[in-house]
Amino acid sequence: MMRARYAADPARSRGRRFHEPPAPTRSEFQRDRDRIVHSTAFRRLVYKTQVFLNHEGDLFRTRLTHSLEVAQLGRSIGRSLQLDEDLIETIALAHDLGHTPFGHAGQDVLDDCMQAHGGFEHNLQSLRVVDRLEQRYPSFDGLNLTFESREGILKHCSRRNANLLEAQEPDGVAARFLRGGQPSLEAQLCNLADEVAYNAHDVDDGVRSGLVSLEQLEQVPLVAEHLRSSLHAHPGLNGKRLLAETIRRMLSEQVYDIIRATGQSLAELDPVSIAAVRGAAPLVRFSAAMRAASSELKRFLFANLYRHEQVQATRGRAERVLRDLFQTYFADAAQLPADFADSEDHARACADYIAGMTDRFALREHERLTGQRLFG
Repeated sequence: MMRARYAADPARSRGRRFHEPPAPTRSEFQRDRDRIVHSTAFRRLVYKTQVFLNHEGDLFRTRLTHSLEVAQLGRSIGRSLQLDEDLIETIALAHDLGHTPFGHAGQDVLDDCMQAHGGFEHNLQSLRVVDRLEQRYPSFDGLNLTFESREGILKHCSRRNANLLEAQEPDGVAARFLRGGQPSLEAQLCNLADEVAYNAHDVDDGVRSGLVSLEQLEQVPLVAEHLRSSLHAHPGLNGKRLLAETIRRMLSEQVYDIIRATGQSLAELDPVSIAAVRGAAPLVRFSAAMRAASSELKRFLFANLYRHEQVQATRGRAERVLRDLFQTYFADAAQLPADFADSEDHARACADYIAGMTDRFALREHERLTGQRLFG
């Protein structure tokens, strides 16, 4: 694999928190990727909500399919930019491991429940999963990933939590949030590929669900442009094929735009190493025109899909499920599994247990503990 001098190099990784001898047939980032794929938290993503609850339809995206789409987009772009594709895939597959059941509704509830106990951030929880909560190895907790993978997983972090992480791991993955600076280009790319993926698949799922229509989407320039070009190239195209072709063209334009704009940034800075990347402004980017177009699509989805009355009704019931679970576990530790009940930080253990649940397990637990069935 061709790798540019500004890319992350697994042979020069900043290493793992616990020393391990190198694998004979895999790079350090390949090893990280494989550990993610075999983790319990990764398997659970198949039953965690993206926008639509899992029971609402078999073809809607889940956190797992979303993560796979981010990985595909990231690798495609990264190959053109001569970045390390294995690191990109690792970060993409791991970036949502800390997400709660029921999507962002779950995160908001847990953050509210945990306000007196340090709050809850899903990005920080993803790091917590790979650093502590996965229990597969006899010598350490977590997956013992490389610094570069962990850095990419921690996309955002409050200053308070960054200070706590820095105290535990000086000059570690949280240092950039305190001192300024950027992560690797692979991490920057995954962050943007995440946005491209969820905008596109939420258009797809929104139309398939019937909550938004192609006619409404004609108000959004980024979609309308590719809807028109699809019909021009294929007169009479309609239904699922028209939707798929429109999204395919929209994705392609965004991918090529990122490659061009990022290539321009790299040409202007000419970074000679990953250290130069870390000390620069963000380099992976859209062009100004595409950034504006993507932001307009995002505003449309917020107004017409995420805040649709049907989605909001589901969100309200999901919030009740997780709030009831937290209150029950917090009041009675005996309701938790032994690994969580024995924790010195009881509130955090409650949040860890709930965050690790799938949608359907959370619903079963809620019904077991309360006798109520809030979803059909």
